[in-house]
Amino acid sequence: MGLFSRGKPGLTEQQVLKALATVQEPELGGDLVARNMIKNIVIDGDQLRFAIELTTPACPLKDQIKAECEAALQSVAGIAPEQVEIEFTAQVRPRGGLLDKAAVPGVSHVIAVSAGKGGVGKSTVAVNLAVALAQEGARVGLLDADIYGPSVPLMLGVQGHQPEATVLEDGQNAMIPIEAYGIKMISVGFLIDDRQPVIWRGPMVSQLLRQFLYQVAWAPLDYLIIDMPPGTGDIALTLAQSLQNVGLTGAVSVTTPQAVATLDVVKSMEMFRKVNVPLLGVIENMAYFVAPDTGTRYDIFGQGGAARLAGQLGVPLLGQIPIGMAVREGGDSGTPAVLSERHDAYAAAFREIAGKLAARVSVMEYA
Repeated sequence: MGLFSRGKPGLTEQQVLKALATVQEPELGGDLVARNMIKNIVIDGDQLRFAIELTTPACPLKDQIKAECEAALQSVAGIAPEQVEIEFTAQVRPRGGLLDKAAVPGVSHVIAVSAGKGGVGKSTVAVNLAVALAQEGARVGLLDADIYGPSVPLMLGVQGHQPEATVLEDGQNAMIPIEAYGIKMISVGFLIDDRQPVIWRGPMVSQLLRQFLYQVAWAPLDYLIIDMPPGTGDIALTLAQSLQNVGLTGAVSVTTPQAVATLDVVKSMEMFRKVNVPLLGVIENMAYFVAPDTGTRYDIFGQGGAARLAGQLGVPLLGQIPIGMAVREGGDSGTPAVLSERHDAYAAAFREIAGKLAARVSVMEYA
């Protein structure tokens, strides 16, 4: 069979674009051609190749877009799916379309992962989201701003490492971030002994955060994830205000289902609203437990709390992460759960939430 089942004389780029112009971007709206997402069209005999430039490498709707493109090409131009090769690329647009002077140089988006209270697994979520985004091809950094409880070095298996020094293009001295599992990271845990307490006051913490933002060789990054200190106290508020000045893309809050946790999240999210930081969504951690021997589900901390909270705040519930032994073991062993194939690691849940978060950022910037 030739290229066209309808006997058309030959394929042209215009015909390809006409067909693909019927495919809508499922989250942003508008067709793929009008949004200039179709790249590098190559017609080789009865084969067609082209690329689709996504707004994020972590796009959760790649399969849907691919299927709709194949269907459009077949119905409009008569090209069979087996004759089409589609490559996905991505271009993450910086916040506001331009990296301004206040932004972290070379970083497109800065995302704060927060919690209204300690003990809800905020750092576990931050680490696994960062690694999940990197798995999809995004350039990711992780800044551990939980100054009094730095856990990122342990969770990523890099305890005892120390950042080396370098000089940035502008002549500034800087630190080279530690790398593991495809992400760059910095933490006060790399700079002090594990047994040494951190007893700094607000101004010192704020200054350290500024150094971690501007005196670390982050560039180039699509996403810089910041693991915030829990709560809404002076330190958290000071950091939120400081991050507002660097063009923070938005904040995500981690909670568990019970009312005492969700109540604190409201306070945390309102803190970000007061400093004009957009709210990206809520993540429910420890949502439920599935007994490995019976498969019975137990709602240990209740259910529906995060969904009600998201509705109250007018933000999406980005996803639920069950309690799993592998999640805890991964944090202790320095191997993030998202890399595990164990059923109770819930790697798919972390990846799905990472995709939804990336999509939420894209909608904010491209819509």
